[in-house]
Amino acid sequence: MSHPLITHVRRFVDLDESAEDNLLSFFEPMSLQKKQHIVEEGKLCRYNLFVVKGCMRLLLIDNKGNEQTIQFAIENWWITDVAAFLSLRNASFSIQAIEDCEVLAITASRQEALFREVPAMERYFRQIYERAYAASLFRVSWIFNLTKEEFYDHFSANHPDFIQRIPQKMLASFLGFTPEYLSELRKKRAGKGKGGSRNVKSQ
Repeated sequence: MSHPLITHVRRFVDLDESAEDNLLSFFEPMSLQKKQHIVEEGKLCRYNLFVVKGCMRLLLIDNKGNEQTIQFAIENWWITDVAAFLSLRNASFSIQAIEDCEVLAITASRQEALFREVPAMERYFRQIYERAYAASLFRVSWIFNLTKEEFYDHFSANHPDFIQRIPQKMLASFLGFTPEYLSELRKKRAGKGKGGSRNVKSQ
């Protein structure tokens, strides 16, 4: 049975047998405990991370001391502070395990070596970054063009795994809601499912 990373890479590019055999040697397997930080804001961002098992988030601390979740990653997703990782500088964001996680970590120097050894991997990462950039633009458009309820409904329909797995406070910060508003909205949605209806107070 293929490793999840190899299976994921095959969705985007073709790999010959020798490339598959060498691919995992460029990565360091890591086990992370729930709530553990693998990257901390203000410190060197050393890794690009492929999530084999678990759920992670990228976050920042705003000027009021509140945590703002910017991105989530579950199985078969990548996560890093891209600018800091590629430029070998201190991170502007932190990366935390939301659950116990198994990841594959690669440093920038090892990633460059991987590109030289397996050129198809450079095409793979280009496609991954293009998809991530497109998704970020769609998210911005949804924030500006959808009501809060529409945004939640759209996110729920497209990412049901996140809705079930992510703590409410973290999900609220990602969506731009207060936890109280998200709680009321979920109650309203549950009420509709039972044939009832309730008004949600504005944030």
